[in-house]
This record gives sequence, structure tokens and C-alpha cells, in this order.
Amino acid sequence: MVVAAASVQFLDGGLGTTLEDEHGFVFTEATPLWSSHLLITNKDTLKSCQHAFASVPVDILLTATYQVSAEGFRRTRTNSFPDGVPREKISGFLDDAVSILEQVRQPATKIALSLGPYGAVMMPSQEYTARYDDEHNSAEKLFRWHADRIRLFASIPRVSVRVDFLAFETVPRLDEILAIRKLTTLLASPSADPADLADPAAVDPLGRIPYWISCVFPGAGQSLPDGSSVSQVIRALLSLEHSYNPPWGIGINCTKIAELPQLIGAYEVSVRLLERDGHLHSWPSLLLYPDGTNGEVYCTDTKTWRLPSGMKEATDETSWEQQLCDVVTQARNRGCWRSVIVGGCCKATPQNISKLRAMVLNNT
Repeated sequence: MVVAAASVQFLDGGLGTTLEDEHGFVFTEATPLWSSHLLITNKDTLKSCQHAFASVPVDILLTATYQVSAEGFRRTRTNSFPDGVPREKISGFLDDAVSILEQVRQPATKIALSLGPYGAVMMPSQEYTARYDDEHNSAEKLFRWHADRIRLFASIPRVSVRVDFLAFETVPRLDEILAIRKLTTLLASPSADPADLADPAAVDPLGRIPYWISCVFPGAGQSLPDGSSVSQVIRALLSLEHSYNPPWGIGINCTKIAELPQLIGAYEVSVRLLERDGHLHSWPSLLLYPDGTNGEVYCTDTKTWRLPSGMKEATDETSWEQQLCDVVTQARNRGCWRSVIVGGCCKATPQNISKLRAMVLNNT
């Protein structure tokens, strides 16, 4: 049987690290919003950085909102907001995050709201360890946090016609995947329980936007930071047992590129098992945006990238772009995914994405 190859689209790269490496920004505990901090203090530089990714060109651009939360804005002190940014002012900055992409994108480029996990707003961040505090250590508690955060984004004017995707990224825990699926189900439901979302009408526009969930696998094994296996992850991501509103796409991000081939293979095996058991609606799109590093990992204590103790820098002559191109080509040719979306995470620059795009298109 001839299998039709999946289409390939391109995503942008590591916004925060590009702001650090190419624009000289330093993010510390005083900037808990990370790249979102520039929505308050330096929109011109943020626009310039995102314009560089848009000019590649890419098919999907992510907003500078990964670390956004009410508490993150509250902890942000600037000359204009010496006591922190109050909740009622947040909507304007999120509107700016979308407006910047509307200004820099190519005509066909789509916009995705970047939504990090709870661990991304902790100090220090914990999306690589999944060590959450007691107030956020269950699916129900994490649902409440995500529901509160999504209301911030629902306040963006005309959000349902300006944004094409909700991107839940770098999710490190099984209970957080389930919390997100509960949230997206309620968002899409015309009969949402007021006790669950406080004001369902206020977030209704977001329920009509396709979403993806991308997970992080920072270690050498095939498990989330909380120890969950790939089969558990796929069941939580896609099974109709949990919701009849499955994600448009599932993915892997903020992960070493060398881990992708085995992880994708494990993803595919697990999706086929769901399909066999009658728990799968349809094959989703696959999103791949690994770190653009050469073996370095991020240290949350020092906020620097460094090689793990005892590890030498990779000397493989195959470039990051070629490695990822090979992975994408193999995944698309197997023809099981609706489409394959590829880009980069931390340390992936506009130049990396441009080279990657050229290689993939040359192989198509």
C-alpha cells in the first residue's frame, strides 16, 4: 500500500534565548515574565526579534506569552509599575503580544498563543523537574490554575479571529495534561458548569480555537520529568476516555534532538494502540521543536546553559538542522500524522530555522 506523506509546516524558534544571545537581554528573578517582560518595557526590540523569525518565513508564530500568569505580572516591578502590574492592566499587554505578530507576519502565517505549564512561572522554573508546590500538585489544582490563566487571554479583543492555535507547551506532568484536557473540553462546551470556569461566557471564544499540547523529555529516557511513560502520556493526550475534544496536535519540545527518533517511534506505537482499542478520534498533527543546543542543558539555579558534569560537547559533524531534517523526513514519509510542524525551542535562532526550512523543502 502506498502511504501519502504528511505535509510539513514550519514553526519559529527560541524567542527568549534569541533575545539574550542576539539582543543582549538578561533575564533574572526580577523579570519573572521573561520574554513577556518586553511587552511592558521594550516592544520595539521584541518586535524586531519576532520579525526575524517571521521573515524566514515560518507558517506559525508563537506569541511572547509563555511565562504569562497573573502572579508573574504581579511580581514584575518597573518604573511604570513600581508595585507590580495589576490584573486589570494585563489584557492590554496580551493584546500587544498578538498585535506585534500581526504586524510582522507574512500574509499566510498563523498565530499561536504560547501557554507554558505551571512550572514555567515558578521561581526557579520547574518545567524540567515537575517539582510543583503543594498548591499545584494535582490535576484539579492545576485545572484551577490554568482556568484562571486562560481568562487573562480571553480578554484579548477579538481573540477568536486573531489567533489560530492555543499552544500548551513544555508540559512535564501527566496530571497537568489531564488538567489541560479538562479545561479545553469545558472551553468548547456550550453547557460549561459555572462552578468550573466562573464565567464561561468570558472564555467562550477560546473554545473555538484548535489547540496542541507539547511535552518535554529532558532526560535520556522516554519519560516525562514526573516519571510518566510515553504510553501514559499518549493516552492522556488523545484518549476519548478523557474528552471528546482531543487536541489538533501533540508534540515534543524543549528536548535534546538526539532523543527525538526514539520518542517519535514510541509516540507512534502508543497512538496505534489507542486506535486499535477504539479510543482515538483521528491521528493528530505532530509538532517537533527541540532545543537548538549541542548537548548543553539549562540550569534553573544559575540561569545559564552548560554541559552536564562529565559530558563533552557533541562532535557529530551532522548539523542540528540536518539532524532535525532527517527526523522530519522520516516522520512525514511514514504518513500516519495529519501533518508535521517543525521548528526549534531554546537556542534555536532565526538562522537555524531558515537553514532547517531550506533543507526540509529540498527533501520534499
